[in-house]
Amino acid sequence: ILAIECNYFTIPQNVLQMNVTNNNYADPNNLTFEEIKILGLLQEPVSVTVLQNNNVQNSSHNITYNPVDKVALIEGLQLELGKSYLLRWTLGTSVNEKYNCHPGLNASKEKCEQLGCVWTEDLSTLRVPYCYYNSPDNAYSVADVKYTSSGVTANLTFNKSNVKAYGKSTLPISTLRLEVKYHNNHMLQFKIYDYANERYEVPVPLNVPKSPESTVKNRLYDVTVQNKPFGIQVRRRSTGTVIWDSQLPTFTFSDMFIQISTRLASQYLYGFGETEHTMFRRDMNWHTWGMFTRDQPPGYKMNSYGFQPFYMGLEEDGNAHGVLLLNSNAMDVTFQPTPALTYRTTGGILDFYMVLGPTPELVVQEYTALVGRPVMPPYWALGFQLCRYGYENDTEIAKLVEDMKAARIPYDVQYADIDYMERQLDFTLNPRFTGLPALINKIQEEGMRFILILDPAISGNETDYPAFTRGLEKDVFIKWPNTNDIIYAKVWPDLPNVEVNNTLDWETQVELYRAYVAFPDFFRNSTTEWWMREITEVYTNPHNASKSLKFDGLWIDMNEPASFVNGAVGGCRNQQLNFPPYVPQLGSRSEGLIFKTLCMEGQQYLPDGSPVSHYNVHNLYGWAQTKPTLDALRNITKERGIVITRSTYPSSGKWSGHWLGDNTAAWNQLDKSIIGMMEFSLFGVSYTGADICGFFGDSEYELCARWMELGAFYPYSRNHNGKGAKRQDPVAWNSTFEDISRKVLNIRYTLLPYLYTLMHEANAHGSTVVRPLLHEFVREKTTWEIHRQFLWGPALLVSPALDQGAVAVNAYLPDARWYDYHTGEYIGFRGQFRNLPSPLEHINLHIRGGYILPQQSPATTTFYSRRNPLALTVALNDSQLAAGQLYWDDGVRIGKYQDKSRTFFFLFLQNILEIKVLHRGYADPNNLKFTRIKILGVTSTVQEVTVSQNGEAVQSPHVVSYDSQNQVLEITRLELELGKDYTLKWS
Repeated sequence: ILAIECNYFTIPQNVLQMNVTNNNYADPNNLTFEEIKILGLLQEPVSVTVLQNNNVQNSSHNITYNPVDKVALIEGLQLELGKSYLLRWTLGTSVNEKYNCHPGLNASKEKCEQLGCVWTEDLSTLRVPYCYYNSPDNAYSVADVKYTSSGVTANLTFNKSNVKAYGKSTLPISTLRLEVKYHNNHMLQFKIYDYANERYEVPVPLNVPKSPESTVKNRLYDVTVQNKPFGIQVRRRSTGTVIWDSQLPTFTFSDMFIQISTRLASQYLYGFGETEHTMFRRDMNWHTWGMFTRDQPPGYKMNSYGFQPFYMGLEEDGNAHGVLLLNSNAMDVTFQPTPALTYRTTGGILDFYMVLGPTPELVVQEYTALVGRPVMPPYWALGFQLCRYGYENDTEIAKLVEDMKAARIPYDVQYADIDYMERQLDFTLNPRFTGLPALINKIQEEGMRFILILDPAISGNETDYPAFTRGLEKDVFIKWPNTNDIIYAKVWPDLPNVEVNNTLDWETQVELYRAYVAFPDFFRNSTTEWWMREITEVYTNPHNASKSLKFDGLWIDMNEPASFVNGAVGGCRNQQLNFPPYVPQLGSRSEGLIFKTLCMEGQQYLPDGSPVSHYNVHNLYGWAQTKPTLDALRNITKERGIVITRSTYPSSGKWSGHWLGDNTAAWNQLDKSIIGMMEFSLFGVSYTGADICGFFGDSEYELCARWMELGAFYPYSRNHNGKGAKRQDPVAWNSTFEDISRKVLNIRYTLLPYLYTLMHEANAHGSTVVRPLLHEFVREKTTWEIHRQFLWGPALLVSPALDQGAVAVNAYLPDARWYDYHTGEYIGFRGQFRNLPSPLEHINLHIRGGYILPQQSPATTTFYSRRNPLALTVALNDSQLAAGQLYWDDGVRIGKYQDKSRTFFFLFLQNILEIKVLHRGYADPNNLKFTRIKILGVTSTVQEVTVSQNGEAVQSPHVVSYDSQNQVLEITRLELELGKDYTLKWS
């Protein structure tokens, strides 16, 4: 009989016993157990001890744990076959698995332990929470899970284990509903709410199919609902990567505190705003960022003007996904190196939307399909713009316009800030600006445009102020709940008949001179009608036509909404709403939610008449004002126009552009402006830019020159500065500065047909205009960290000088064929960093091989540049191919792009250039022609070029020249009419 050895294994709690029950065979191969894998282990084993006969053995094993799959692996063991062993492990929480159990103010050991959590003061690692959950369980379990072809539903039940630790408004709701909807193959929604009691939900409409359109076969994702503890897991089907995994101890859902965490697929996360960041990729090393709209100039960890709870995550293989939390309550997010993310919000429900890409650019296209495509700006809005707070009178503006004209610096739009108003009252005209109506008419006749500022706050201290009296009649102002009393705060409007002493400190000035103001509730239909009328009477003054201000665009500021007193004059009345049980990690956190805004108990009404507290909709204030402003503008001017808003929420980009706020004249603001623009590209706001040369403080020569060069590539290109700072417009310096400004703005204006086409692509398809390098070159991991360079669309690389005294730029040229924009020369390297010379008057620009850029000769305004000859630059790729597009319309018309526009397609292959009209809805009155075509990367001499239409050669007076050193072929004096098809051929 063959004698065998029989080993017997048992696992009681955290112990593995390996007992030999029969030992009459010795294997000649000296076999050992070297690794042990434990499946389904809910917590990490932080240490493992090996014992034999109750004696601890020396063992040089190591432990790895996969928290997503709940698998522990012990490797490097030497357990001999035929001997009995006992392995004992201790479950614990490694540093990266510590989730903050007491994120509120004044955490202590006592408070932490009341919550059933562990307190360990770890001074070795910065920002690691002292108070953390000691078990993987959360307070909810799952029942009635139903999977269907279109989604999942389940009920969640609170396990009342530690009720005493919660206050009334943070006591978890006992039963919740989970609904997962597979909207289409690349988008799903998961929503957790209280089905027994109606709660506030965000009234922002999203574009989701009426019924799910996904198919089981083609979905890019699989969803699992996990029980005990509750969690949701979303996997990318093609790779198995888990992109959402919320089976974590943090989940709780109460009236005023909701928290959920998820593991992330990698350390590479982008988005969440609006806050100023020092990198485009978010730092995952234990950082918490608050989100709550506030009149807060950009600053570190300061919650600023907008509220954008959207992020894009990259997976280790370069696939990308995006996640929106549709919630509008005060919120913060914590990033930790696990990598994981924790959301904490102070109300509403959890309503997540996830898009699966799989490329970064597709993520943005899918996200903007959900929230709305970016607005199409008029052509003139792509011109250069000038503004300042502190113009003394209209004569100062008139002189600036003349000086810019004399310097021949391209410039389309002039602004007036609140100076033009009488005592900063909306819809009025300051006596110092009585010449403004005539000035606006004059500059419009010369082909320029004018934009006015409007603030939401309306003074209630006037005896004859129609805006306020009509607002009262229409009942548009936010009131105290259950009363007829308006909530009054203070913003810019001054009291009548006071002499302002600007030498006093700010608080004293606010107290002595500022009027009581009321805030319109822009959700109400009556407010929209009132707002339309007030704006109309600025444009066409019914009492004095000579006071009419014929604006072309509107700039809406202070709409967070901002207040110069916290809450209200005389204070607020509802302590719990203004200082909720959990105040997110905002700037001035100890001041509560009312810091620089109005009381949270303010009563507002949705369009259907249902009441809602300002507490829930504060972050939607600017969003609610934006569409009524655009509707009014278009209704009045009968043109497309542009609205620029300071406060934004997801979908604001449908109606407006956004500037990055009151920045400072400092070098560190340059790359931060690029980061801000790239983030707003993710958020679906493509018309963005920062105040060129800085808003606060005095700019200086080199800084402002470099900023003019960078700012020439902001989609929204405006030089703007603050009251009391010295002038910084292009004609405020010297003739050399004027030359630098003129040169770089001429490049911008030359490229406007390409930029306008990108704006159309964003409006039609949701693609990005200011594009991070990783969107085009995600296979190159170097690009995942780059934020000091950016692309315009796929084809133009901008590498600005951003540092004081710089004479060169260390720029990354991704793995493609690149040509110097200025010389047309192929640069001869790729996929690496290089130091590129960058003297003060130069900005490095490169065109990517494989693309055709439409161009037009510049002029001092787009009114004139749009009449100039067109050109093409054809940059050949390694296969000697290139393609491109041009979108062209009248630049101002309202309506869908299909109606009255022309779309052209250019294709170059095998020494043939095709110009094709794809859509013929618009005939340009200026008889435009392509007169010049430049082809980069032509490797051999070309003597002759033939032009044909419909296969027939046509007469053409063109001239051909070839630069053999730079390998550039140039064809000039062409007469190819815009709107006709042509073929150019050479041998």
